[in-house]
Amino acid sequence: MSKIDSHLPAPPAAERIAYSVTVHGQTRADDWAWLRDEDDPRVRAYLEAENAYAKAVMAPTEVFQDALYSEMLGRIQETDMDVPYRYGAWEYYTRTVQGKQYPICCRRALAGDAPERVLLDLNVMAEGHEYFALGAFAVSPDANLLAFSTDVTGFREYTLQVKDLRSDTLLPERIEKTRSVAWAADNRTLFYVAEDEAKRAHRLYRHRLGDAQDTLMEEEADERFSIGISKSRSRQWLFLTSHSATTSEVRTLRADDAGGDFALVVPRRQNHEYYLDHHGERFYVVTNDKGRNFRLATAPVAAAQEGNWQELIPHRDDVMLEGVDLFAHHCVIHERRRGFPTLRVMDLRSAQTHDIELPETACAVHSGANPEFDTQAYRFEFESMVTPDSVFEYDLDTRSRKLLKQRPVLGGYDPARYVSETQYAAAADGVRIPLSLVYRRDQRSGGPQPMLLTGYGAYGIPNDVHFSSARLSLLDRGVIFAIAHVRGGGELGKAWHDQGRMLHKRNTFTDFIAAAEHLISAGYTAPDRLAIEGGSAGGLLMGAVVNLRPDLFRAVVSDVPFVDVMNTMLDPSLPLTTGEYEEWGNPQERRYHDYMLSYSPYDNLRATNYPAMLVQTSLHDSQVMYWEPAKYVAKLRTLKTDQRPLLLKTNMGAGHAGASGRYDYLREIAFTYAFVLWQLGLAPQPAADTAPRSAA
Repeated sequence: MSKIDSHLPAPPAAERIAYSVTVHGQTRADDWAWLRDEDDPRVRAYLEAENAYAKAVMAPTEVFQDALYSEMLGRIQETDMDVPYRYGAWEYYTRTVQGKQYPICCRRALAGDAPERVLLDLNVMAEGHEYFALGAFAVSPDANLLAFSTDVTGFREYTLQVKDLRSDTLLPERIEKTRSVAWAADNRTLFYVAEDEAKRAHRLYRHRLGDAQDTLMEEEADERFSIGISKSRSRQWLFLTSHSATTSEVRTLRADDAGGDFALVVPRRQNHEYYLDHHGERFYVVTNDKGRNFRLATAPVAAAQEGNWQELIPHRDDVMLEGVDLFAHHCVIHERRRGFPTLRVMDLRSAQTHDIELPETACAVHSGANPEFDTQAYRFEFESMVTPDSVFEYDLDTRSRKLLKQRPVLGGYDPARYVSETQYAAAADGVRIPLSLVYRRDQRSGGPQPMLLTGYGAYGIPNDVHFSSARLSLLDRGVIFAIAHVRGGGELGKAWHDQGRMLHKRNTFTDFIAAAEHLISAGYTAPDRLAIEGGSAGGLLMGAVVNLRPDLFRAVVSDVPFVDVMNTMLDPSLPLTTGEYEEWGNPQERRYHDYMLSYSPYDNLRATNYPAMLVQTSLHDSQVMYWEPAKYVAKLRTLKTDQRPLLLKTNMGAGHAGASGRYDYLREIAFTYAFVLWQLGLAPQPAADTAPRSAA
């Protein structure tokens, strides 16, 4: 054992088998369950020792990490400002200052040559905290008050406060463990959602400024469901939406009736989702009552029952209707066609429609800041793998488009030097799996190249293509970056999601393997030049595919990975567990138990050669608890038969998304890229006597 190896403690022998569970007649022992006890000083010592080991192994790349960090930082305009947006008599924006970790939230009066007013300086608020995040940000209708929430641990525990913007002082209100928030029209009543011990948003309260006691308005008893409060762009209605992964229901309250009760629109029924917005005398309803890909209907505000819904846009098998933005005279419809996002405009006066012409087909596009209702100017944000994120303003009447700002990429970035393309892989059942690739044009050799292949494939969330200036540090070194749009995501509508969840979850993993095999057979890469990366549910994907095909990959980066599927889904006290029975299944039912057990990465580790691995987590992660990756690495150390690096890196002061400060986050990317480039042969190689290949 080397000196560095000795820093990794083994658990006390008496605690090696600390936990076992019997379900459906099967008993499973968990040798590493002791790592769940965060309060045990030996657990923290273990994580710190793993961090020391990872640092020691990566020590020969530290100069390279600094170089990567400097490269990435050199592409960023550190002092910058977002495009201001209008809300009432003010324009709001955030700006950044060189050397400061966090943005500054500001506003300026539209009338005259008004000075800037700083609303929240997150840098000042973050002082003394390792982690800081802003949650809610809601200005009262009269623009005098700001309701905002902050998290200082990374555990998504947000505290709600109210600031008087006239006097620049905080009011006495301080409400813990809150989620969404919305103002009533009276400028003194706040509706907010609170979470339970399992972090489920389950209660709606009414709070009047200055009152010591809040009123409980609604409570969601079904543990599969969470609730959220929102306000229509028209500012006339409040919507309380209760939703599970497959079902929803909505309650409404006029914003000027702060003392009233919420009224249920349509009672929930299993597998029926519907969501509301408001325009004039009608509600607009996005519903899947006639098909999984949703349709658009309207209903009178005075009689919004389901029998009164009138269809505006029918359900289509080949088009996913993702949502709508309502304005005084227009409706902007968000659709996904053939896997690509589109924006369609409907003139509510004439019912005529047209598509907003986008600069590229393979892109990510979504609404920008559009708080004003009576306007024909629509903001949308656009980016692709070669085009930096750009803010456009579109005239809904004249159909003219204006670029307001494109995120600067310093250092002479030229998009013409890079190529974005789409490939398709054939899955085992014949389904075509889309792949998005980007590479530097003059680095494409025509033969196998180093590649970083990523994937997600869960919750029906599309894994859209995005621009990353940091990623240029890979592309400029000849790495091809690729995304496998596997089933379980939402790229091709609800059917794509359904084919990769519950008892079809293994499709997600075999799709990814098929994607890798296609890229190899097409000459883009080779197994010894292929690294893969995924986070959260994408970390489950990483764990599953390396168990199935450890020979196919050179290296793996697994971020906050959901790898202990069985133990987590058998523990309803953990955040998210019960709410995700409709994504993974309930293991108390035998068919789901056995199916989950067949792919759970932690339960399927075996004695074989594995790729080099970097597993990254955070101590305060509330979505994937730190012990999942910690247990996974500990168990894998006892089984793997190779001498490739296996590193566990724990951020001891952050949550699911990693570091909150922009410079700290960039350091984390530099560390990850250094590992990937090292394994792909594009970084300094650690010497054998300073970088041990195995742990204690």
